[in-house]
This record gives sequence, C-alpha cells and structure tokens, in this order.
Amino acid sequence: MGTPCCAQPELELFRMLEDIRMNQPGPRTGTVASKVPTKELRMSILIVTGVEGAGNCAAVVGAQLGMEVEVAEGRKAALVALRRREFAAVVVDETMAECDPSGAEAIWERAGLAIPLQINFALSGAARLIREIRAGLHRRQREQTLARRAAASAIESEVKTTVAGLLLHSQLALSGINVPSAIADKLRVVADLAGNLRQQLNAPLPARGDTAA
Repeated sequence: MGTPCCAQPELELFRMLEDIRMNQPGPRTGTVASKVPTKELRMSILIVTGVEGAGNCAAVVGAQLGMEVEVAEGRKAALVALRRREFAAVVVDETMAECDPSGAEAIWERAGLAIPLQINFALSGAARLIREIRAGLHRRQREQTLARRAAASAIESEVKTTVAGLLLHSQLALSGINVPSAIADKLRVVADLAGNLRQQLNAPLPARGDTAA
C-alpha cells in the first residue's frame, strides 16, 4: 500500500533531517581513525624551497603521509603549480620567505584553502615536517567537523521552529468559530502531521531510526 500524499511532506522532511544527523562526523564503534583525514589523502602537498636534497625529503614525507608531494624551487614554480591544481598544504621555506617576502605573500594569496606552513628546512628534518603537516591536516579536519555540526544544529533548530509554528497555527485555526468542515478536516491532518513530526524530531536518534525502519 502506497504512502498517503498528505504524509509525503512529513517523510521528506524527516528523511532530510535524518541524513543531516546521521552524516555528522563523529566516532563510530569498531572503526579506527586514519593518521591523515581521508579526504586529504586524495590531495597533494606543495613544498617551496631551494634547499638541496628537497626531493629526497619530499619522498620521505609522501611515503609517511600517503600523499603526493610536489617541490617548487622558487616563487615562479610555486605560482605555476598553484594555478595548475589545489593542494592540501603549502610549505614555504622560512629562509626563502625572509629573503623574498613579497614572493612568499604572493604564494599565500594564491594558496586557496591549502594549509599554510612555514618551516626552516636548514634546521628541520623530514620528521618535523611530517609532524607539522599532520598536525595541520588534523586541525583543519577538526575545524570542518565543528562547522558541519554547527550547520546541522542550525538546520535542525530551524526545522523544529517551523514545525512548532505550523502546529500552533493549525490548532489556533481549528479553535475558531464557524470553521467549515472541509477546512477543519484539512487542518486536523496538518496538525496531526506537525505533531507527529515534532515527536520524531524530539526523540533520541536511535529511537528515530527504529521508527523509520
């Protein structure tokens, strides 16, 4: 038996909210977090330095993080790379940034959403570079997680407010004098739908899943 037409708005709104709640990032039982955010694994790192042996360092970093690492020897090469693709992180040699501050500024301006890092390659080894990049990636992941949760919470709050208003107005309309029976029947349907949806929205998430099943 098909779903009544009057129940479609409730089901669609409920499914939309469930998708938002169920897709919020958070710990899952039986899973282990990877060292680097999954989405970032499909992206690359750009290292901007003229230090000899930067290619070997990039190879070590790439192997440890499971990401492709590209090396640019100067500002021009870095800007070409940034125009060609997006990067998860852009690491600029501190010595180069100090010698060419305008060049470093140009790189940061064109880095887009990449995590900006500035490291002294003459004093730092691959191990520190890996730690800095990994920390930056996890910091970005936490920021994105908080932003998604805040957005989901705001949407849920707005939906709850809308449903409460719909329920209130339909009940007020039903309490009026001389309401035609045909209109009263429709108002009761609306009030019932709004009331049921409000109960679903206020129920704990596992209970909602059982009801939806």
